[in-house]
Amino acid sequence: MLPTDLTVSAVVARDDQFLIIEERASGNIVINQPGGHIETGESPEQAAEREALEESGCTISVSELLGVYLWIHPQTRQNFLRIAYIADLVSIDTERALDEGIVAVHWYSITDIRRRKRDLRTPMVLRSVEDYLAGRRQPVAMLANAMPVQQNLDQVLANAALV
Repeated sequence: MLPTDLTVSAVVARDDQFLIIEERASGNIVINQPGGHIETGESPEQAAEREALEESGCTISVSELLGVYLWIHPQTRQNFLRIAYIADLVSIDTERALDEGIVAVHWYSITDIRRRKRDLRTPMVLRSVEDYLAGRRQPVAMLANAMPVQQNLDQVLANAALV
């Protein structure tokens, strides 16, 4: 069995549009929320804030836990576990050098995201925006007992929504 790939992401809304990263992944150009892996000593919230800055130049502040999502790649059967947060936009640094592989930073409406459905890095991108718009939220306490998350993946997986 392949190990579970644990990532975080941030859903950042502004004027009915969402912060979207266009990036190179596995030789393709895909769209995604800002996010990535948790570094040693980081909380998932800190990782989401750091990744947003590195990938978009946006300083964000995590405000709520949106949800925990599990997606299984249909060809490789690799498990991807994503902790998605809702975050407020604090500032944008348009001069900041972005992570390697970032092609562009966009603000997309839900219609724009749906139109580019085949370009999504994973189906978790659209699902998390739809959950955000539907008002779904998870209690932060859901993860509190599973800290550090990397050592308690089974517990986090048990609470994940299958995408």
